[in-house]
Amino acid sequence: MQHTHLGRTALEVSRLCLGTLNLGINMTRAESFRLLDEALARELNFVDTANHYGWQVHRGMTEELIGEWFAQGGGRRGKVVLATKVFNPMSDWPNDRGLSARHIVAACDDSLRRLRTDWIDLYQMHHVDRHASWEEVWQAMELLIQQGKVRYAGSSNFAGWHVAAAQEAARRRNLVGLVSEQCIYNLITRHVEMELIPAAVSYGLGLLAWSPLHGGLLGGALRKLEEGTAVKTARGRAIVALDKHGETVAAYEKFCREIGMEPAIVALAWVLSRPGVTSAVIGPRTLAHLDDAVESLELRLADDVLEELERMFPPIGNGGPAPEAWAW
Repeated sequence: MQHTHLGRTALEVSRLCLGTLNLGINMTRAESFRLLDEALARELNFVDTANHYGWQVHRGMTEELIGEWFAQGGGRRGKVVLATKVFNPMSDWPNDRGLSARHIVAACDDSLRRLRTDWIDLYQMHHVDRHASWEEVWQAMELLIQQGKVRYAGSSNFAGWHVAAAQEAARRRNLVGLVSEQCIYNLITRHVEMELIPAAVSYGLGLLAWSPLHGGLLGGALRKLEEGTAVKTARGRAIVALDKHGETVAAYEKFCREIGMEPAIVALAWVLSRPGVTSAVIGPRTLAHLDDAVESLELRLADDVLEELERMFPPIGNGGPAPEAWAW
């Protein structure tokens, strides 16, 4: 397993981050625990969740499951860099959501209880709250850090100017501020290259790419649908995008066959090769999926392969950061 520093921090994280959306939902409790154990055995030390994951059963279920896994002992908690998130509604009550100081602090305490831990390594804002000032947000985060409940603050699904506003507000309070941004990034969805990634790199944030396979669409979706083995690919983001990108995905899978590589491995290797990317957030359901992800770390895509991927999946506008992406 490869490790790197999370942005400008001294914290070391694996270049693959284990996303937990599938745990307890598309996998049994026993399968979930086995996957977590196998990931740790491969020195994948970065685990990402959110306080509302498991909403299909009840909000907070995934954190509870991870807490049960930690409670098995064996040094699990000490070995893991644990990331969770706050923002989404945890009930129908109006103050049980968003980024008010009240909710940030209360949600953190609730997450700690469910996770059966004393601290969260990376506490991420899952979305921007347009009603919360940065002074209020940083007041709450500063309190949690002073109390030892949170080590670092991160963002998710922010725009470039949100990152800039957050960092400048943190600077006025002499705080470290954000250390990471988690955003959707893959061959199909590349708009973050224009402004978000340049902002993150400029401010020293590590970039965590979620949905690097676009919900399984880039993992051999057409082949799996034809074979009847599609699970995640047959619903959600992938099946919606297939209507728009079907011809391109077919060409992509054909190209991968020609070069003798699995589509999922190629797509992951591409994301991991992109400037500014610290980790790819993967959501394996099986050990075979995990093995494929680990294999992508060793793959260095040749220049001609990268050129063909750029041709099939062109960047937004003229490519590159703003304003060159749309200006001369």
